[in-house]
Amino acid sequence: MPVPKNILNQIKAIIPPLNGSLHKGQSGRVGVLGGAMDYTGAPFFASISALRIGADLSHVICSPTAANAIKSYSPDLIVHPILREDQTPEAVRPTLSSLLSRLHVLIVGPGLGREEYMQNFAKLAVNIAKEQGMYLVLDADALWMAGQDLSIIHGYRRAVLTPNVMEFKRLSENLKIDPSIPAEERAMHVSRALGGVTVLEKGAHDIICTNTGKASKEEAQLNKIAEDESAEERVVVDVPGGLKRCGGQGDILSGSVGTMLAWGKCFEEGGFGDGSVPPSRIPLLAAVGGSLVTRTASRRAFSKQGRGLVTQDMLPEIGGAFAEIFGEGEKGWGVSTKDQKL
Repeated sequence: MPVPKNILNQIKAIIPPLNGSLHKGQSGRVGVLGGAMDYTGAPFFASISALRIGADLSHVICSPTAANAIKSYSPDLIVHPILREDQTPEAVRPTLSSLLSRLHVLIVGPGLGREEYMQNFAKLAVNIAKEQGMYLVLDADALWMAGQDLSIIHGYRRAVLTPNVMEFKRLSENLKIDPSIPAEERAMHVSRALGGVTVLEKGAHDIICTNTGKASKEEAQLNKIAEDESAEERVVVDVPGGLKRCGGQGDILSGSVGTMLAWGKCFEEGGFGDGSVPPSRIPLLAAVGGSLVTRTASRRAFSKQGRGLVTQDMLPEIGGAFAEIFGEGEKGWGVSTKDQKL
């Protein structure tokens, strides 16, 4: 079943125009928090994917034990090795708060790990992001963190969770979702149990759900929406992906969703667009858009690499995947410089 046309049109509305009208930063400043001693690939894939899909700037907030490796992967990334094991969260708070104030979205989880100090920094970052009204993506071990204390994310409608099969099962059990509910309906129940957080359940088809109930006065203030506003929506993304499921594909997804959330933040702030898309719809739109691009990039890479596909093979395909879905007539893609009319 194709994604409804009205949703595709709304996603296109929050995509920054390529017409020379925007300055650096107005196409999204993305942050990825993760990367400890054993995990450097995941934050790299999430952050570089953000640039490949079209973000202007991509920051990695990580442990010093991961920083040099991540820096060596690409000079395009801005790496902040501030998550030191010998520092307390309160000692890091001023630096982290200042950094997050310059970003539009924070992706928490790629390469985070479960070491206590990294988990504590992740909790701090989520709390600061909520205070600042940022959009959030929670993936990988940030989902484990949220499952240990559901209050961390409960009711924050500006967040997207991206669980895989096992992460979704664990989250459902933590929320005590009735296992007899049909599998295709569970994401809607998880979203409602989390107070309206958008859920992107990864699988053979990606299922994106937002189920909020009416916003209380406190929820309206937290989420910058109208009191009593509610949403109940489910979108299935079934465009073909590659037949080889490589390990870092979820990190590419989180980077892609994060970039679209950053675009939504720029749109919300009036950087471009006509204001026709309400902020409350941006998490669902970003999740659908990121899913479409990631699955298409996977298919394109698999057609070239087959069984030997690795995550790095997907990176050069992100731009083409984006153009295939959203870029009809977009300047610069597949057109020689002399043929462009700027």
